[in-house]
Amino acid sequence: MNPGTVSLPTRWALVSALSAALFGLLALLVTARHGTPWALDRSLHLWSVRHRPPVLLALARAITATGTGPVPYLCAVTAGLVVGMGAGRGAWGRLSPVVGALGFLLLVQGMRYAVLFAVSRPRPPAGGWATHAHGFAFPSGHTSTSATAAGLLAWALWRTATPAAARAGWCVLACWAVAVGLTRGYLGVHWPSDVLGGWLYALTWLAAATAWAARTYRTDRPAPPGPRSSTVP
Repeated sequence: MNPGTVSLPTRWALVSALSAALFGLLALLVTARHGTPWALDRSLHLWSVRHRPPVLLALARAITATGTGPVPYLCAVTAGLVVGMGAGRGAWGRLSPVVGALGFLLLVQGMRYAVLFAVSRPRPPAGGWATHAHGFAFPSGHTSTSATAAGLLAWALWRTATPAAARAGWCVLACWAVAVGLTRGYLGVHWPSDVLGGWLYALTWLAAATAWAARTYRTDRPAPPGPRSSTVP
């Protein structure tokens, strides 16, 4: 099949399906092992415990703190406000993206808790923790929450920013989401496979939402705001 003939919604739907399949497989493998980590999980965990200079430790704690609490929800509200302000369709038209963004984040969170308790994977030994943690380990909550929040902000850029600004913003958001996930393993509160599971989980939902949005708006991306020149370069 010629890739050019595949519509944008279809491509994102395929990404969502692949991510869901990989996440499901990883969850089944973790469950089948009763949460027992793989050799790579153990080796990376031990490396992180043994390589924690004070500066990196403080930086990791600061970054990981942005993956939970009010920050992701503020990101969702900000994304909704940015899209709503550009809608220009009355009070509800400006408010509905905020409700949608928050509702999406809450839905992703709720389903994650269902998976979390279904898998019931124990965390690494508490002696290696360098930050507070509680509950089960798979998938990593900080990882999936920050990635989902980053995806919502990326959606706001897709709807409102110029292509160059959107690409720059996407790079920053991707770096933040990846950094939060890496700190969870570095601080010793998650196995690396928990972090991988968090990324796959978030990608599944974000790709599905992107497929829906692309089909709803029937365009690859909206025209950037601002006046356009009629001159064709």
